[in-house]
Amino acid sequence: MGIEGGPWEGLVKAPLRVPPSSLPWRSAAYLLSGFVVAVVWLAGTLVLVAVGVVTVPIVVGVPLLRLLPHWAEALGRVERARLRLVDRRPAPSPHQGRPLLREAATWREAGYGLLLCLLGPLNAVALLVLTLLVGGPLLAPFWRYLPGSPSANPSWQKVTADPALAWGASVAGLVLLITAAYLVTAAAAAEAGLARTLLTAPPERELELRLIEVDRSRARLADAFDNERRRLERDLHDGTQQRLTGLIMTLGLVKMELPGADPEARKLVERAHREARETLEELQALVRGIHPAILTDRGLEGALAEAADRCPVPVTVRMETSHQRPPESVESALYFAGCEALTNLAKHSGASRAELLLRDAPGRIVLQVSDDGAGGADTGGGTGLIGLADRVAAVGGTVSLSSPVGGGTTLRVEVAWTS
Repeated sequence: MGIEGGPWEGLVKAPLRVPPSSLPWRSAAYLLSGFVVAVVWLAGTLVLVAVGVVTVPIVVGVPLLRLLPHWAEALGRVERARLRLVDRRPAPSPHQGRPLLREAATWREAGYGLLLCLLGPLNAVALLVLTLLVGGPLLAPFWRYLPGSPSANPSWQKVTADPALAWGASVAGLVLLITAAYLVTAAAAAEAGLARTLLTAPPERELELRLIEVDRSRARLADAFDNERRRLERDLHDGTQQRLTGLIMTLGLVKMELPGADPEARKLVERAHREARETLEELQALVRGIHPAILTDRGLEGALAEAADRCPVPVTVRMETSHQRPPESVESALYFAGCEALTNLAKHSGASRAELLLRDAPGRIVLQVSDDGAGGADTGGGTGLIGLADRVAAVGGTVSLSSPVGGGTTLRVEVAWTS
């Protein structure tokens, strides 16, 4: 039977389960192994220092002394692994990839090594004393059967000669054993807590690293998606669209060569020519939706201005930006956010006018689309605004919506960016 989590959790939440569990034995192993680690680490440290000082510094000494931070970092790895004896929680490394000498974690590991050199021998002596104090009374009924038994000692003669006293001493030894289980577990809990404080990354740091990795992963996925969309746009523009244009030209020539042909045949050619032109227009609209060429040619300002011109609601465009273009992923996210906002206000707002503002703010770029419509827009009313927020979040941006009923709608998109 074992107890999950840290030793303090077992002592506080399930104290009655501690003595019969494996936790006291693991705690004793943790304390005793700390003595072994302390001896090895101190011996290695003394060897490195001695050899580094005695030998020629330029040739051998300096490289040997440079091993000391790595020796301290190795101690940290061993101690984080030893924590598993009493504490099942993750123990992430506090190192952040910088040179070891410049990290505070390295110095904490070195300081912990010196502290362990003090605690290790104390733990070993305390365990030995506890073993004698508990083992003597606990095994009292059997001492007289052992060679060199303590029954020769006057203080033990009465106990070993009287079975009742011997078994009474054994019961007292059992009580001492249970008490020792709590003492050893508490001592291991205290030292494990100290090791976790000094040698592991704080929980908020671990959460921060995970969030950073999530953001990086999301950015990589967004970049891969944008690259794939660009490839698809190029394939459609350079391949399918060109062949469709050639087909339209061929059908046009055929139509010119059939002035006196059968009316039905001429109708079929004209229908094929018209449908081919409509298909080309739909394909061009699809290509613009995948990645508009105007965004590449004229930048974000020109693309948003062109989108505002296409909107059936009169839109006032204000550009307060620098001449430096943001990254392609940011441009694409802001452009599609602006197009989505203009489409929504044209379909649902009932507005008579609107305003589109794009400006640089310190450390970020802001896109704001506002109208004088009926308001009442709700992110839960459809997937458009949710998809817009997801696209902006992929580049580290945020979306805020203000749409009181009867008070118009303002959509604000902010993306962190340093020009």
